[in-house]
Amino acid sequence: MSLSRIKPPMTEDNGWWWEEVGRDRLPIQRCTACSTLRHPPRPMCPQCRSMAWDFIEAGGRGTLFSYTVLHHPQFPGYDYPLTIAIVDLEEGERICTQLVDCERDDIKIDMPLELFIHEDADGFKLPMCRPAA
Repeated sequence: MSLSRIKPPMTEDNGWWWEEVGRDRLPIQRCTACSTLRHPPRPMCPQCRSMAWDFIEAGGRGTLFSYTVLHHPQFPGYDYPLTIAIVDLEEGERICTQLVDCERDDIKIDMPLELFIHEDADGFKLPMCRPAA
């Protein structure tokens, strides 16, 4: 990829998450009142409505819940076709990410995946997944 990919919006609610990804960690937000995990990050716990939280670091393993293959529209900085996966993490949360290093015919629901932090040429880091070794 020679062009820079479009960056996700970074807000008060999710900026910390991208900072942790930039440190090669995959964080999952946790309510400090009731210990409920939540992703994507948001200010209030959906279980107890507490605004207090910290995070745990995900182990980076999961299974494929669902996926789609994007052909259009084609945005700069991505290789197409682009496989987007919803991954069930071992910790119980789901994350949406790009599935790489896997031929389309080899993609199977419930296949084991590992998440890793990919770094673009411009230094931007984001989680991706690939088939587990």
